[in-house]
Amino acid sequence: MREKVEKVIAEIRPFLQADGGNIELIDVQEGVVKVKLIGACGSCPMSQVTLKRGVEARLKAQIPEVKEVVAV
Repeated sequence: MREKVEKVIAEIRPFLQADGGNIELIDVQEGVVKVKLIGACGSCPMSQVTLKRGVEARLKAQIPEVKEVVAV
């Protein structure tokens, strides 16, 4: 499952990089994906919206086994 998550994150990454940020996959365990938002995304007040409505929504749509995405 980690490989599937990495593939989807690679598709999302250019959008985050366009705003001066990035995303790093930390772990995937029992459907919970742990990521770290870095760069501009790490300090952005909208980062939780990006995480839930962007990253989590995309991952759940493409990988039904994903239950949640959390920032660490």
